[in-house]
Order: sequence, then structure tokens, then C-alpha cells
Amino acid sequence: MGHHEDSACICRPIVLYFFLYNAVDEGPLRISRPAGQSVPSVAGSIMAIWGLEDRRMFGARTSNLLHRITIPLIICCLVTVVLCVHTAAALPGSGTQQDPWRIQSLADFDEFAADPNYWAGFTRLETDANLAGRTYSTAVIAPDVNNSNWYFDGTAFTGVFDGNNHKIMNLTIDDAGAGNDYLGLFGYIGEYGEVRNLGLEGGSISGDSYIGGLVGANNASISNCYSTASVSSDYEVGGLVGVNWFYGSVSNCYSTGSVSGGWAVGGLVGRNWSDSVSDCYSTSDVSGTGELVGGLVGLNLGHGSISNCYSSGDVNGDHNVGGLVGENWHGGISNCYSTGYVNGVSDIGGLVGYDYSGFYTICFWDIDVNPDVNGIGNTDDPNVIGKTTAEMQTKSTFTEAGWDFIEIWLINEGATYPVLRQEIRSDLNGDGGVDFADFAIFADHWLEGKDN
Repeated sequence: MGHHEDSACICRPIVLYFFLYNAVDEGPLRISRPAGQSVPSVAGSIMAIWGLEDRRMFGARTSNLLHRITIPLIICCLVTVVLCVHTAAALPGSGTQQDPWRIQSLADFDEFAADPNYWAGFTRLETDANLAGRTYSTAVIAPDVNNSNWYFDGTAFTGVFDGNNHKIMNLTIDDAGAGNDYLGLFGYIGEYGEVRNLGLEGGSISGDSYIGGLVGANNASISNCYSTASVSSDYEVGGLVGVNWFYGSVSNCYSTGSVSGGWAVGGLVGRNWSDSVSDCYSTSDVSGTGELVGGLVGLNLGHGSISNCYSSGDVNGDHNVGGLVGENWHGGISNCYSTGYVNGVSDIGGLVGYDYSGFYTICFWDIDVNPDVNGIGNTDDPNVIGKTTAEMQTKSTFTEAGWDFIEIWLINEGATYPVLRQEIRSDLNGDGGVDFADFAIFADHWLEGKDN
């Protein structure tokens, strides 16, 4: 599916093929005339096609002919009915940027999820979709179809999915111990794909490896998305993305649901491999039974980049456990902070659990919350700085370090840690209510931006 078809155009070639091929034993019919014979009339042509030049044979051969074309015609009709019914269920739109496929109901969502032909075009969600009462065993869109290896086998999503600020609610995926990989709303977003402006609220996802609330593995662009689902797996699990690969980018996203797993466990991303995570945050509580456990990212490696991010959830694991990142292997972390409680057995850090040739640009962690650990579990770096809670809630701590409080960050002095400007946040002063004081903070920051 995935394309609108004229049912008449579908029917005509099928009828022609069955009629011409099956009407006689000799195969497809051919019209010919002896040399010198004039072009026959329409009636004569029909008689010639049927081999009825001798009209006296018409009665005998008609009976035989009708008998022999009955079954093909019946098959043709059945095929036509199926094709026409399926065509009627197609999504509105044509899959182009100007006229995307449009999901306007739960039935439309099911149609989109079931048909890979939609997954390379442009799609726009025009309603919330509530999946309560369902339990999937694989990813809903672009699932892996072979769990006997760790490679993705299936059709990747390579189109553009615009959530249009709608949400998918109560997604439940449980592989029931089958060892299924690449689990999430999307199994695998391939190169050139994009998912944006989409929320995932409630529900739970559990499986073996490459598990995330939104996507199991990402090799493309994810922006302005969030997940509140709880997620668990054995390997490479994140609240939003299981693994962010090669050409992947995650920006302006957040996660809040609990995350648990064995290896490479992160509040937002399980493993970030040579890719970027920017302007994101996680408040998820994260727990791991093994190593590489972080409040935002479990493992950042291969020149992976993390910038303008924070995490505030508690982090518990065994080895290489960090408030922001479990292990940073040749990766870069800039203008980030963490405030959650960190607990583990070895290589525990307020910001990063274990570092191997990573590089840092002015990052902070709360030493009042974690007084007994270093900023990095196995080493020191002058750009990873511990501050008290009071200092972490003071704007000058960050502006003096060069952080951008015009375009990226804002803070309510003495009441909150910095937050990202794209966050939809009403209680700006952190007093548990929304009133004029919050508006005054918003106006103050707006005027500050105008002045600069």
C-alpha cells in the first residue's frame, strides 16, 4: 500500500491478462490475417480472435470457451475486490512534503504502522493516539523481524514523521522474554529519516537490547520529542533512545520515566556513538545492574557530543556510574550539569563515572548532593567543577563560565537550577504554584534577551 490507485486501472490489466492467456490452450492470443485480406470489422476481429471464422462452429466452441474462462474471471473478480477495498483504506495525502500522509484516527495510525510503503514519505499526525489495552511484542513502526542476531533485519523508517505536537499514549511493548531487539514506538530510524514534535506519554517498554521509549536505534534526526514511559532491557536502553548511531542527532528532547537495565543505561540515551545530543534533559531515575549507567547517557563514545544538557534523576549502578554520563570514551561534553544522587560500586562520579580520553567544557555537578565522590570517578578535569546547591542556583556561577543565558538557559535565582528555554515550564520560581511572580521572571528574561 502507501499509494492511491485508480481501481479501474488495477482491474483492466488483470482482466486482459486472464482473458487472453487462459481463453485458449496455445497461450496468449494473437491476431493475424493472411496476406491480401482486408482489415476485418470489429465483429470479424472478435470471431478471428476466438477462431470462429466458420460461423457454424460458433455454438460448439462458445460452450467450451465459456467453461475455460470461468475460473480465471472469478479469480480476477476476487483480486479486484481485495485491491479496491484495500485502496479505500489508504491514508489521505500523497506522502510528499506539500501533501503528507495524514493520520487522523486510531485506524489511520494502525494503517500507517502496518504498511512499510508509508515509511519513506512525509507523514503528519493530526490527532492523539491512545494505545491503551494493547500489548505489542515488537516495535510498532519499523520493527526488527529477526531476533537471532543483533543486526537490524527489517524495513527502516527513512521518512519524515511530524507529530505536530500530538502524542502517542499508553504504548506497551513486552517481548515476554523472547529476546526481541530494537523496541520502541519506532524500531529503527534509518539515515535521512526524521521524527519531530512528538510526545510519548505513559506506558512501558521492555525487551533485550536497543530499547528506547521513542526508538530502539536512531541513525537520523530526532527533535522536539519527549517520553514519560518506563523503559527496561538488558543492553543499551534509554528513556527516549536506545542507541544513537553514526548520523544520529537528538535535540530539544527530554525524558521523565524510570529507566533500568544491565549495560549502557541512560535516562535519555543508552549509548551515543559518534553522534550529538544537544539541548536535552532527563529527570528519569536510572538503575543498572551492570556498568555504564548515567543520568542522561549511559555510554558516550567515538567523539560523541553532548552539549547544553542536564540530568536531575537519581542514578544507581555497579561500575562506571555518573550523574550525567556513565562512561565518556573519546567523547565531548560541554556546558552540562547534573544534580541527582549517584550510587555505585566503583568509578562513580558526580558528572561522569569513567573517562577515557574525553574532553570537557565547563560542566558542573552538585557537591551537596554527592559530597563523597569526584566529578569524574577515575580522574580529575579542571573543567568539571563541583558547586554547592546554592551556587548551582546562582546565575553568575554559569554566566561567568560563559554559559548562554540569552538563547539557551534561564534560571530563577535561589530557587531553581538552570533550565532550558525550550522547556514548557510555568512554575518558574519553583514554589509549587503559577502566579504573577512566574510571569515577572519570564518578563525579566525576555527583556534581558531584547537588551542583548
